[in-house]
Amino acid sequence: MIKRELYEEVVFQTIRKGATVLSDDVKEAFEAAIAREESAGAKEGLIKTLKSIELSVEKDNPACPDTGWPVFYFKIGNECELEGGLMALEDATRNAVRRATKLGYLRKTMKHPITGYDPGDNVGMNIPDFTYQFVPGNSIEITYVAKGGGSECFGGTRHRVLAFADGMTGIKKHIIECYVASTRAGAVCPPSVLGIGIGGTANVAANLAKKAACLRTVGSSHPEPMFRELEEDLYKALNSLGIGIMGSGGTTSVLGVNVEYAYTHIAGICVATSTNCMVARRASTRINADSTVEIMKSPNWFEGR
Repeated sequence: MIKRELYEEVVFQTIRKGATVLSDDVKEAFEAAIAREESAGAKEGLIKTLKSIELSVEKDNPACPDTGWPVFYFKIGNECELEGGLMALEDATRNAVRRATKLGYLRKTMKHPITGYDPGDNVGMNIPDFTYQFVPGNSIEITYVAKGGGSECFGGTRHRVLAFADGMTGIKKHIIECYVASTRAGAVCPPSVLGIGIGGTANVAANLAKKAACLRTVGSSHPEPMFRELEEDLYKALNSLGIGIMGSGGTTSVLGVNVEYAYTHIAGICVATSTNCMVARRASTRINADSTVEIMKSPNWFEGR
């Protein structure tokens, strides 16, 4: 049985790492963008941003002043035994969020949506957010995602229902228009990781888009050829727009484009977009049944689909 003391500490350390350390795939995407950037100003912006992120590791400080929503994804083996069960896991995660906030790894950003009441610890109604996936096995994989306010609120998430007659051309047009509008809103911090959800109900499409933006590694491809081609086409099209770092112009407007889909009703196709800032913060940790802990390179969320 995995003890509560252990998984609460692992959740805290996952938050800490996610807040301060850039994932290897995102760092490699930064370095590739710097290498191919043709605009001197944009290249300098990318270099300085990456240097800032590297300093956050050295100083054990948040990589971005907007530490975002505390969002958690738990991939749990069907035979995994957690002391106290899932309710204890959620309670332990809230405690870890409180601790991370007190120590400065998270800003006090979560407030009541109407009154503005601020509990000061980033814990409140439906926050932190928990998503579960149950799989064979006896381990638990914990992923923490810092979804920034700009990339989520100010135009970073959009959705529309298209007709089947719009086809792939209509889907591409809508996605490009969404990203252009998001960057014009001035808060999504391009070059972004763009997640796209196609199909399902509006909330299904939006959730798929967020997972695609936050849980797919940059540079990965969808296993189905049709959607892999869509990712490649959109990546080329969006980077041809010249949006560049923070909308100042440049060769790289997106670091990656990730598409996920669900079957849909014959009435129409929901298409949602979700951006993740260029400082795409996340961290994943696995606790095995024997209580050994592994730092993961990838959230591993889509493996085995």
